[in-house]
Amino acid sequence: MDAIVLAGGYATRLWPITRRRPKMLLPVGETTVIDGVLQSLEDDERIGTTYLSTNEAFADEFEAHIDEMGYEKVQLSIESTADEDEKFGVVGALAQLIDREGIDDDLFIIGGDNLIGFDPSEFLDFFEERDGPALAAYDVGSREKAKSYGLVELDGDRVIDFQEKPDHPKSTLVSIACYAFPAESLRFEEYLSGDNNPDEPGWYIDWLQQQEPVSAFTFDDVWFDIGTPDSYFETVEWKLGGGSLIHPDATVENSEIGDTVHVMAGAEVTDSSLERTIVFPDAEVHDCDLDETILGEDVYVEGYNMSGSLIINR
Repeated sequence: MDAIVLAGGYATRLWPITRRRPKMLLPVGETTVIDGVLQSLEDDERIGTTYLSTNEAFADEFEAHIDEMGYEKVQLSIESTADEDEKFGVVGALAQLIDREGIDDDLFIIGGDNLIGFDPSEFLDFFEERDGPALAAYDVGSREKAKSYGLVELDGDRVIDFQEKPDHPKSTLVSIACYAFPAESLRFEEYLSGDNNPDEPGWYIDWLQQQEPVSAFTFDDVWFDIGTPDSYFETVEWKLGGGSLIHPDATVENSEIGDTVHVMAGAEVTDSSLERTIVFPDAEVHDCDLDETILGEDVYVEGYNMSGSLIINR
């Protein structure tokens, strides 16, 4: 089977830190958001090609990252968009990619901005056992949070109802961006020809589960949907275990380093206090008190007292 890792978003809610950097390449500890998934697919013998689906704006960044990491299965597939206003919608983009790359095998699809606690290979084991379309589902524990996702209703592990971003969720079990389809269930063209919603994959799942059985792989491990500064901080906090990470090539002098602090290569921190702060490469921090702050590459700050998920970048 083949795999598609979705990495075509522009992450406008994380601007300016993601204006020139795809959020999938944001550092999370000593790795990035996307590398856990890419490495798992690289190691899984069932996967032939992993198509990393991105846009023209970030193609060069992903190509450089693939080369740096030495991935052999990963192949860029570039949609012809350069900003948010030109996007086709996820389902529309998937249909184009499948046609563009000539995909006719079983297919695994996962969002590149998801950090999941389980190994994707576990999900593929489940998919093979069910011999039909499958999705991964997670209990977000809050009906308010559930409003932002596709709500899944199950009978055992069979999906019997699906609601995309309901105003009044009946439960808190939601579908995450993790799907597997037999080749014969890749019916995106049929779906789109019916004038159905081309945007969220959940609309396709809602349509598909009315055509054929769809199974749900439920899990209790962590899941982070990285789309806002708060969710990025939560992900880093989990990865660091609430501690701190100072790169060997960073300089930290006469400073107090608190919880969930990541100072990257080439950064310089002197005479400062940092709490829940992420300092990107080659940034300089002098005589500052920072909390809930992200400092982009090459930023220089001195004499500031800042808090509240501020994002600063040149």
